[in-house]
Amino acid sequence: MAAASTASRPRASKSESFVDNKRKEDIRSANINAGRAVADAVRTSLGPKGMDKMISTASGEVIITNDGATILNKMDVLQPAAKMFVELSKSQDSAAGDGTTTVVVLAGALLRVCQSLLASGIHPTVISDALHKSCAKSVDILTAMAVPVELTDRDSLVKSASTSLNSKVVSQYSTLLAPLAVDAVLSVIDPEKPEIVDLRDIKIVKKLGGTVDDTHTVKGLVFDKKVSRAGGGPTRMENAKIAVIQFQISPPKTDIEQSIVVSDYTQMDRILKEERNYILGMIKKIKATGCNVLLIQKSILRDAVTELSLHYLAKAKIMVIKDVERDEIEFVTKTLNCLPIANIEHFRGEKLGHADLVEEASLGDGKILKITGIKDMGRTTSVLVRGSNQLVIDEAERSLHDALCVVRCLVSKRFLIAGGGAPEIELSRQLGAWAKVLHGMEGYCVKSFAEALEVIPYTLAENAGLNPIAIVTELRNKHAQGEINSGINVRKGQITNILEENVVQPLLVSTSAITLATECVRMILKIDDIVTVR
Repeated sequence: MAAASTASRPRASKSESFVDNKRKEDIRSANINAGRAVADAVRTSLGPKGMDKMISTASGEVIITNDGATILNKMDVLQPAAKMFVELSKSQDSAAGDGTTTVVVLAGALLRVCQSLLASGIHPTVISDALHKSCAKSVDILTAMAVPVELTDRDSLVKSASTSLNSKVVSQYSTLLAPLAVDAVLSVIDPEKPEIVDLRDIKIVKKLGGTVDDTHTVKGLVFDKKVSRAGGGPTRMENAKIAVIQFQISPPKTDIEQSIVVSDYTQMDRILKEERNYILGMIKKIKATGCNVLLIQKSILRDAVTELSLHYLAKAKIMVIKDVERDEIEFVTKTLNCLPIANIEHFRGEKLGHADLVEEASLGDGKILKITGIKDMGRTTSVLVRGSNQLVIDEAERSLHDALCVVRCLVSKRFLIAGGGAPEIELSRQLGAWAKVLHGMEGYCVKSFAEALEVIPYTLAENAGLNPIAIVTELRNKHAQGEINSGINVRKGQITNILEENVVQPLLVSTSAITLATECVRMILKIDDIVTVR
């Protein structure tokens, strides 16, 4: 026991003290390599000429996309540091909506330079602090480069949305989808809160058939559903009074699972008669308010409507749309400017919505339901996305979401910046000059940060099949001469003034990408051990 306690006591001799840093270095190196591997996986899909990825899920579903957030979301990543890159992409998606590939590629490049700095013997904390300062300086430089934009300048908004769509699978439809996204966002802005746009107020409905050219906005409501035809009820209603109900028009059930055995025919008739009277009583109350269209929420406890209730509703000339999803109710009630009704006792005329027309329309080989001419309509809009197959429709929806997010960014932070690698090269140049003023390790780290930013123009040129070294060198030369808006025009394969080519993006996309990438890399640098808890 004494021997054990002597052994556990720290040694007094300084010459014999030894700290094993090998494990810390191995963990850090493993994390950096995992992050770089994820970045390399999506790097080829950056820019308008980037490649698409075909993702096959375990369920057999196939997705074709080059949206960084979607690719990483579907990846089965196991390494903890690599998972941070997946979360990084999600953060960029929620903060800016666009630049999800850029942020991961940027973080991968920062990890690469950090690896060489660590190999030079610089302490992770020193590198982390230098990255933080470089990031803050970068945001200041970008803000100084930005061009203010007004929401009344529709052309600038459309250009920005087009730039976002140009790197997508559906880029050939950007002339249609970009104005559509701008109009959709501008139509849901609340004058009382002009800086905030809630994209939940824009509902995207997907319907197979036609082409992406047939995509359009609908002033009103669209449901990918048919009108319930059981009992021969109406399928078109003018001057509609619409109720959104959250209760069931069917016989009540017991709260607990149990069966009732009825052996007597008279008792059986009595049960059926009571059910009929119960349903009739409900329908009379509904009819008394003048309601002629019912939107019924999907029920999980029991049938929302039965054959009998549909028969009586058809007799009362009430149009029925059943199985409205629970998460759609808020959007529907906001659009119709009505209140959801949770109980038959609360059914009042003032809770109804009013519309000029509710009708079923044929579309391709299916049918949709349209509600148009809504009185006192809420600030919402619906977009009907069409496509020849499910893969195209899904990708069109993702692309449209990115375009909507870009316009939302411009509403919240009204500044535009050039695209095509111009801001990154300008940052690299200015940070490189700033690094020369700084002393010691810090200046060395800032210089490495500046070099890492060149990965964006380098990758853009590489993916476009150009000579990346020649292009980036020429780009540096143009920026050194003061042409801060010079960028890579991948269509012409040369350096041009990218603002004049209408390749613009919101300032928020660039600042968010640099800030989030730097934060993620700093976090990975600070990790020196992985503890697994079982």
